[in-house]
Amino acid sequence: MVVETKRKRVVVPKPGAAAGTAGAVAGGDPTRRPAGITDAELERRMKALALARAREADDAARREAEEQARAEERGRRRAELEAKEREEREMAAAAEEKRKREEEEAARKAAEAAEKAAEKKAAPERRPARNAAAPATAATVTSPDEIPATTAVNRKVDRDRTDVRADNRGEKVTKAKPGREDEGRRAGKLTVSQAMDSEGRQRSMAAMKRKQERARQKAMGGAQEREKIIRDVQLPEAIAVGELANRMAERVADVVKFLMRNGIMATQNQSIDADTAQLVVEEFGHRVVRVSDADVEQVIDTVVDKADDLQPRPPIVTIMGHVDHGKTSLLDAIRKANVVSAEAGGITQHIGAYQVTTETGAVLTFLDTPGHAAFTSMRARGAQVTDIVVLVVAADDAVMPQTVEAISHAKAAGVPMIVAINKIDKYEANPQKVRTDLLQHEIVVEEMGGDVQTVELSAKTGLGIDNLLEAIALQAEILELKANPNRAALGAVIEAKLDVGRGPVATVLVQNGTLRQGDIFVVGQTWGKVRALVNDQGERVSEAGPSVPVEVLGLNSTPAAGDVLNVVETEQQAREIADYRAQVAKDKRVAAGSATLEQLMARAKADKNVAELAVVVKADVQGSAEAIVQALEKIGNDEVRVRVLHSGVGAVTESDIGLAEASGAPVIGFNVRANAAARAVANQKGVEIRYYSIIYDLVDDIKAAASGLLKAEVRERFIGYASIREVFKVSGVGKVAGCLITEGVARRSAGVRLLRDNVVVHEGTLKTLKRYKDEVSEVPSGQECGMAFENYDDIRVGDVIEIFERDIVERSL
Repeated sequence: MVVETKRKRVVVPKPGAAAGTAGAVAGGDPTRRPAGITDAELERRMKALALARAREADDAARREAEEQARAEERGRRRAELEAKEREEREMAAAAEEKRKREEEEAARKAAEAAEKAAEKKAAPERRPARNAAAPATAATVTSPDEIPATTAVNRKVDRDRTDVRADNRGEKVTKAKPGREDEGRRAGKLTVSQAMDSEGRQRSMAAMKRKQERARQKAMGGAQEREKIIRDVQLPEAIAVGELANRMAERVADVVKFLMRNGIMATQNQSIDADTAQLVVEEFGHRVVRVSDADVEQVIDTVVDKADDLQPRPPIVTIMGHVDHGKTSLLDAIRKANVVSAEAGGITQHIGAYQVTTETGAVLTFLDTPGHAAFTSMRARGAQVTDIVVLVVAADDAVMPQTVEAISHAKAAGVPMIVAINKIDKYEANPQKVRTDLLQHEIVVEEMGGDVQTVELSAKTGLGIDNLLEAIALQAEILELKANPNRAALGAVIEAKLDVGRGPVATVLVQNGTLRQGDIFVVGQTWGKVRALVNDQGERVSEAGPSVPVEVLGLNSTPAAGDVLNVVETEQQAREIADYRAQVAKDKRVAAGSATLEQLMARAKADKNVAELAVVVKADVQGSAEAIVQALEKIGNDEVRVRVLHSGVGAVTESDIGLAEASGAPVIGFNVRANAAARAVANQKGVEIRYYSIIYDLVDDIKAAASGLLKAEVRERFIGYASIREVFKVSGVGKVAGCLITEGVARRSAGVRLLRDNVVVHEGTLKTLKRYKDEVSEVPSGQECGMAFENYDDIRVGDVIEIFERDIVERSL
């Protein structure tokens, strides 16, 4: 096989070609440049070469500048290090010089003290020898420079004498090896016994730090005595030891030591009474201020706002009315959003707080309350925080029970009312009937000479919405609503829930002041620090002014709906107020549950005859949980009742399952679900978990379950009478009554009563029912038969037999 290899032809330029300019090369003779290279390619290569050379020059300059900067930095650091070392040497020299002066002074004082002691000792004894020796001793210690040498010589003589005595006794004398200065050094692991057997424990790290601090203070010219600050210490009825030390600005260990010296063994987390705390405060030199537990709430700002500080605020409008009268649909039409589709069954389950800006630029805050009968407390809270109530009444349904209740709430709160007659687009709508029905509840509309505005509208078509907004704006203008945004925030909790990812969350309507991120607040029996504020659009905001509804994150637990939010200065104040309120609530529960032994016995006897249906309730928000508990407690009568073992906010947990399993109760979840662990435990223990999203279904199911606990009603139905005409004695059977059925019918399975002179002497059942010699099940009226009673023979001629049957009737609540 022959392989042909092609070699590339290389054209070597002539020596004169390289000296030409780039332009000459590019446009010059083609024979003076490499073959196959065009003018454009050659020009591009030349530019790339020039750029590469320029980059190399820039890199070299940058490296040189960096090297120079590094050299300067090294020089600066070296200078700083030398200055620091020089300063340390000077400080060490000063400290050494001061130490020497102190040693000399101490030696001089020791010599003087020894001289005085010797003189005092020699004077009473009147010994000439000692009198002669005293001047010699004084002469020996007069010079401080000779003291160390003399002391060293004396110590050496003592050691020599000790060694001689040891040698004379034949004892072994062990001398320290040269080079081993640290005899106390241990080898191996240090045990407790070794530490206790040693001459003294090793210095702790804190002791070493204190020693270093003292040395540093000596080097700086001596420690300066701090001036003690006398404080006013507020003492409640009980206070923790650690908190007491904190208020006095003293160390907890010092307070605990003082208590131990006085026979009180208490740790920093244990509480002591006010009298003991007063002794501690006086011992440490502070002033005592005795306060009551209730005084902790005095830190809440209750100042009256000045007229100059007040600014106009948006009105708070609460929409109220009967269920399914179109309240949420009306708010939809105003917000131009669809909220009803998100509500289960079209029924509002929570209070919704929204801010709406009208076409005219007016800002309105709306509260949408539930209309179901179970949500009475939620409607009452909505009326308490509102400025204007919009009462929604369906034109085709007129005034209903929850409409009347809403009127009562509005009157109790003392707020003006606007009647919105909804659903006027329906054929059967009758707005005039609504106005007439309102007269029965002392609501006189403007069309009838009153002062209550009415607006006819249709939330479905949007008709009359503008008229309603105008009426609200007019009413708000009359009220002249104002607030001070430049003060600590004051608000009300509209709703509260436990969010899985965010923790306790409260919907707060700010009524006065401005709530800002980072504020410390107390709300009911809980407290917290504002971690985040979320408005009704789901956006995070940094602050919320008056009449603004926001979701507040950062609570330590879920508050109760309706609690008042107050901003305080410190976390300590918030914690004290929350703890005090929790203790007061606990005391009230204990007082309400306490009873005498007789009352407990009577209650136990009464409860023995009452069947209970125990349930555990978990809901998504606090308001729904309260409403469900109130609705369930109304179910029952004298024989059966529903008892809520526990109600809370959040998902169903394992502890809920354990409580339900111990009491044999089902778990009710309203808009919540059980987590995986809780479901597994429920399946294992056989606990039933029921989920609901509509309160109608929940109440109906619980009512049906409670009805099953009712004892069935037994009704007696008389079916016949028979008179005894003759009494026979039959062997093997006993006495048999020959009877005539005078009324109704006699049945073998029926119950019988024996009447003698219209007095019941026996009640039981038949042993046999015969006609002639045949056993029959039934004997009609007018015929004769033979009857024998079960376990009863005392029958006489002329007695009457009453025949009856019992019917079992199921009962329901």
